Amino acid sequence: MVEEVQKHSVHTLVFRSLKRTHDMFVADNGKPVPLDEESHKRKMAIKLRNEYGPVLHMPTSKENLKEKGPQNASDSYGHKQYPANQGQEVEYLVTGTHPYPPGPGVALTADTKIQRMPSESAAQSLAVALPTSQARVDANRSAPAGGEYRHPGASDRSQPAGAVVMDSGNAKNSALMAKKAPTMPKPQWHPPWKLYRVISGHLGWVRCIAVEPGNQWFVTGSADRTIKIWDLASGKLKLSLTGHISTVRGVIVSTRSPYLFSCGEDKQVKCWDLEYNKVIRHYHGHLSAVYGLDLHPTIDVLVTCSRDSTARIWDVRTKASVHTLSGHTNAVATVRCQAAEPQIITGSHDTTIRLWDLVAGKTRVTLTNHKKSVRAVVLHPRHYTFASGSPDNIKQWKFPDGSFIQNLSGHNAIINTLTVNSDGVLVSGADNGTMHLWDWRTGYNFQRVHAAVQPGSLDNRRNSSSQLEARNYQEKEILMWLCLHGGSSFVFCFFFSLVLMRISSHLCSG
Repeated sequence: MVEEVQKHSVHTLVFRSLKRTHDMFVADNGKPVPLDEESHKRKMAIKLRNEYGPVLHMPTSKENLKEKGPQNASDSYGHKQYPANQGQEVEYLVTGTHPYPPGPGVALTADTKIQRMPSESAAQSLAVALPTSQARVDANRSAPAGGEYRHPGASDRSQPAGAVVMDSGNAKNSALMAKKAPTMPKPQWHPPWKLYRVISGHLGWVRCIAVEPGNQWFVTGSADRTIKIWDLASGKLKLSLTGHISTVRGVIVSTRSPYLFSCGEDKQVKCWDLEYNKVIRHYHGHLSAVYGLDLHPTIDVLVTCSRDSTARIWDVRTKASVHTLSGHTNAVATVRCQAAEPQIITGSHDTTIRLWDLVAGKTRVTLTNHKKSVRAVVLHPRHYTFASGSPDNIKQWKFPDGSFIQNLSGHNAIINTLTVNSDGVLVSGADNGTMHLWDWRTGYNFQRVHAAVQPGSLDNRRNSSSQLEARNYQEKEILMWLCLHGGSSFVFCFFFSLVLMRISSHLCSG
């Protein structure tokens, strides 16, 4: 006969389920286990011995031990205590600093648990040594009175002032109590620079400049699609070259042949023969605007960078594309070449700098420290270092692996160009018309220059009138800067504007 199941209401069943759930989870299983004091003591004793064994013996004031009597002249290990200088009043002795017995079968006493540290002034005025053999005792006795205690076999180098020396077995620790505060390196003094000459002639933005190796003339490229050659001493126009159908973004003069190379936003790279003043070679291959170019100093190789995210290596004579350096994920804004490895350095709008292997055509190192677009890279003419410019800051690097050296912070604008001379003066130019001069070694910003508003520019008309006329006024002057000390180095500055935005380009020529 089947028993009849007792029926309960839903309310009763729900509360029974709640009670069972409460009984199941009432115990706090996440609560930590109560600490066992004996286990904790053993753990701490082992940890002290393993990690702090060499410094378990610390100096303790002798006056604190007078109440204990002479029977406590040995440490917790049973070693006899010896003063630092025999025959003299010793102010400090060494006692055990750990609360465990000195050996098996030895009970803990109140004496072994006493731990007292010396005052800071006394610790700085005394070097405490703990001899552990009779040889050290003899050496200590033979030391001249008042002289410095020296361990047998120690080097002849004297300990620095204010040092506390502790010896435990074969371990020797030396800690300087008084440390000298670090000081910043003193920057080299550089003479100031001032505006020397303003040269006019271009009808558009001046986007690039190059000085010929003999320092007789220099060449500029502009948004008016022309290339102009100027006399360096007088600043007079010597020649105008036409051929590009868009803005000229880069020019460079060869040191190995009478050639001038140019590139522009029309995707063209041209080689000009300066004896006939005409184009003799074209280098075809880039799929978008070409932003910069550079020549290898020792071989006939031309390197260009483009908005198509690549840099290309060209054979100057055959016009063949030797390598296509791919890896950047955005426009490559600048490229530099050198004879030493790495021979090619590129900076891109993808915020990275890449150091390339010229032979293999592959990336050696990728530097990702910058957080914004890298628009300028410059190599130091004497040191094995280089600098890169970005809106976040200017960074210095060391070849060949791109080791970071330091940040040059303070030029809070879009850095469009960098240059450095052999005297260690780094110049950075920004889009807001400012130019900062830095000491290369220390990164000290010793001069800041803001471009004056040029007559005819939009800024000038905005200041003189409340109404802004819709005319195409552009700054197209070349500003020549002269060093006030010696006058042998020049900085060329180009300022150009679109509405209220300025872009600048600078170059030093020693």
